[in-house]
Amino acid sequence: MPQTGLTVDELAARAGVTVRTVRFYSARGLLPPPDIGPRRVGRYGPGHLSRLALIGELQHQGLTLAAIERYLRQLPDGISAHDLAIHRALVASWLPEGIEEIDREKLERRAGRPLADGDLDRLAAMNVLERTGDPDAFRVDPGILHLGMRLLDMPIPVEAILAAREVMLAHARAAAHEIGRVFRDGVRLPEAAAVRSLSAQMQPLVVQALVTAFQRSLREEVRAWPESRPGPHAP
Repeated sequence: MPQTGLTVDELAARAGVTVRTVRFYSARGLLPPPDIGPRRVGRYGPGHLSRLALIGELQHQGLTLAAIERYLRQLPDGISAHDLAIHRALVASWLPEGIEEIDREKLERRAGRPLADGDLDRLAAMNVLERTGDPDAFRVDPGILHLGMRLLDMPIPVEAILAAREVMLAHARAAAHEIGRVFRDGVRLPEAAAVRSLSAQMQPLVVQALVTAFQRSLREEVRAWPESRPGPHAP
């Protein structure tokens, strides 16, 4: 990893935990070791941030440290920060919202850099943060903040982010409606409580299937981009 990686102090600040917590997780094997740079300084990357966010969600769900260790051991070797974030999102979808209200100073400390008003607009468009009545106070999902920060460095205009979000919401509503119709028509349950119980049990499986199908479809779509985009001399 290049020297642009995070020191243990920077990692702890970005993740919203203490350096002692990072070292404790490392000692228990919950975090992979850092890359060692010049002067024997450990450098941490996006995978460490994503793993800390996942550990935090598992803790919020009430898992013991031993259960978290078992969960992490089942993950594939070399799992990417992106896939860790998906695991975290799936865990978080069954939990109450882990939203924090923080001021701008703490937000920038967690982000690891100053944030201009345009940066805040893009993070809001990504649903990473929500503005409040106070211009210096924000409601933030800390588990996905570091992913939003990575997207800030990509040349994606706010309009494109908002348009993509609208597409996802529209298709999510349509999929939920159709899946609900299939189950309503195919399963005969006499009581509303039984319907709610079945819904709670099937929801994780349905969401996992949707995420998997979306990942595969998006990979296929991205692979087709170079072929479908016109070349420099195309009309």
